[in-house]
Amino acid sequence: MPGTNQGTLKVEWDYTELAATYTQRPPYSAAVVDRIVAACERPNPRTADIGAGNAHLTVDLLDRGCVVDAVEPNQAMRDIGMRRTEGRPGITWHVGVAEDNGLESDHYDLVAYGSAFSTTDRPAALQESARILRPGGWFACIWNHRQLDDPLQAEVEGIIRDHIPGYSYGSRRENQQPLIEASGRFGPVTKLEDPVVYRVPVHDWMAAWRSHGTLQRQAGPDFDTIVDEIESLVRDRAGAEISVPYLTVGWMAQRR
Repeated sequence: MPGTNQGTLKVEWDYTELAATYTQRPPYSAAVVDRIVAACERPNPRTADIGAGNAHLTVDLLDRGCVVDAVEPNQAMRDIGMRRTEGRPGITWHVGVAEDNGLESDHYDLVAYGSAFSTTDRPAALQESARILRPGGWFACIWNHRQLDDPLQAEVEGIIRDHIPGYSYGSRRENQQPLIEASGRFGPVTKLEDPVVYRVPVHDWMAAWRSHGTLQRQAGPDFDTIVDEIESLVRDRAGAEISVPYLTVGWMAQRR
């Protein structure tokens, strides 16, 4: 397997304990992924999927004809991603991190981050993305945000903040445009937004909560208690299935 030797990697965000449930997280808006891939304006764009995890975005990219080098430092996540994409053409997995991905310079049409950009040293990750992109290639970062003004989601937030009054989503809910522009390597920057509602079994939605790294890091030993309280609330309000409103949010820009 090409890429950086895992033993040399410095990884602050460890998803080993969350990997098994990460596949239950909701998909990104198809319209947003379509727009990102279409911007490359060529068939089978060469794509670096950085922080590919268990292939959550990788599968979407492969479905749209991308030739993907998937970079993931965490072995548990990478093992799941490799199983999910086994036998599919156009995919190679690598060990590496966003700031030092080990990929070829001036080579890619697209560098994409699915929920991973906020786990990096973002200025360094932008410089590394610019290094591996060909001139005119595209950088894109996307996330799924629960719409917190939904009544049930507001109650879920209440549970979290009862336990963690200073709870923060960190940079994942920040406007990424100023940072991307400040790198001096990309522009102009385009914001991407598309609301989507997913109706899912409560069991699957709660499995996704058990992969919630931001909550786990801030909750510490209260993590399981918080998730159990969320599950009790949701089952009381929604029964066996739940409709969850999300907003797929992202930014994209060309390498200068």
